Amino acid sequence: MTKLSRTHIELSTCFHTSFKKLNDPRRTTKGNFTYPLDEILFLVISAVISGYDEWTSIVNFGNIKLEWLRRFLPYNNGIPSHDVLGKVFSRIAPKAFNECFMDWVGTVSSLTKGEVIAFDGKTIRGSGNSNSSKSMFHIVSAFAVENNVCLAQTIVDKKHNEIIAIPKVLEMLSIKGCVVTIDAMGCQKNIAKKIIDKKADYILMVKDNQKGLKKQIEKIFDIQKECQTNETTDIGHGRVETRRCDVIDNLRFLDGKEEWRALTSVVKLTSTRHIKKTGKESKEIRYYITSLPADAEKLNKDIRAHWRIENNLHWSLDVQFNEDKALKKKDYSAANFNIIYKIAMTMITKEITVKGSKNIKRQKAALDDNYRELILKS
Repeated sequence: MTKLSRTHIELSTCFHTSFKKLNDPRRTTKGNFTYPLDEILFLVISAVISGYDEWTSIVNFGNIKLEWLRRFLPYNNGIPSHDVLGKVFSRIAPKAFNECFMDWVGTVSSLTKGEVIAFDGKTIRGSGNSNSSKSMFHIVSAFAVENNVCLAQTIVDKKHNEIIAIPKVLEMLSIKGCVVTIDAMGCQKNIAKKIIDKKADYILMVKDNQKGLKKQIEKIFDIQKECQTNETTDIGHGRVETRRCDVIDNLRFLDGKEEWRALTSVVKLTSTRHIKKTGKESKEIRYYITSLPADAEKLNKDIRAHWRIENNLHWSLDVQFNEDKALKKKDYSAANFNIIYKIAMTMITKEITVKGSKNIKRQKAALDDNYRELILKS
C-alpha cells in the first residue's frame, strides 16, 4: 500500500468530505468493493479536469496516472474498467449526488447580498435513445452569477415541467438577500411566492404564457411615463447593442397585482442591435415583473446578468465540455455526469493563476501533475 503524505491526505479529505454521504449503488453481501466509490469519483473528476470525458479515455488516464492518483487514495486494485465506471454512474441516485454537490459548493463559494441567481433549463441531447422510450434528460440549474458557479440542479422529463422543478430547486437553496431571475417559463404566482418566502427578490420575464399580464404591462407603458430610465451601449463582436431599461412602480392600473407576492415594479427592456458589417438593425422588446424597487440601472444590470447562465454554464457544457456529444444513455449516467462536469468547471474557474479559457487550463492539467493538483485544491 502506498503511504500517503499529510498534505495529500488533507487535499483528499477536503474533496471527499462532501461526498462521503453518497451511498454506493452496488450491492454485495459483505459491502466490500474491488474499486471503492471514493476512488472512482476522484479518478473521474481528475480525468475530466484534464480533458478526458469518455469512459475509455478516463480508464487510460487512470492507468497512466496511477502513481499520481495513489498520492491521494490507495487504489490497491488499480483502475476499474470502463464497464465498471459506466455501471456505477448509471446507478448513482442523482438526487443524493446533487445534495453532496451542494454541500461541496457551499465549501468553495459564498453568496453576496444582491447576487443574481439565474434559473434556466438545458436538455442533454446525448442522453436520449431513439431506439427506446427513454427521453432526453432536461436539467434545471440555479447559477450564482457573481460566483460563477452552479448551486444546484434537478432533473425533469420535459421542458414544460420546469414549472414544477423550479420550486424544488428553490427549496434546496439558502438565497436570502439575493435576486432570482427566471425566463418566461418561471413567471408563475407560486414561484414568485416561493422566492419571497425564501427572503429573496425576483425578476420574472413576462411573455405570452401570461398573455393577460403582458397586455396590461404593455398598456401601462403606453399610458404612463416611466419613473426611471437607464440606457447602456456595448460595442464588440462587430455589433453595437443599446439596452434601454424603463421602469414603472405606479401599478394602480395593473389588475390582479395583489396575486403576485410583493410585486413592486414593471420593466420594459428595449434591445437594439446594429451589425456594423451589414448595417442591419434589429429591435426586441421584453417585459418583466419584479419585487425590486424602481432602480433602472440595477434592473438593467441584473436582467443582463441573467444571460450569463447561458454563456458561462450552458455554452461551456456544450462547447468546452462537449456534453451534448457525449453518449451516456444508460439510466442516470448523463444526469450524474452533468454534476461531474459542473464540479470540474467550478474547480477550473476558481483556479486563476493560469490565464486563458477552460480548454487551455484542461490541456495544462493533462500535462502537468502539479497544476492538476492546484485545480483540485481550488
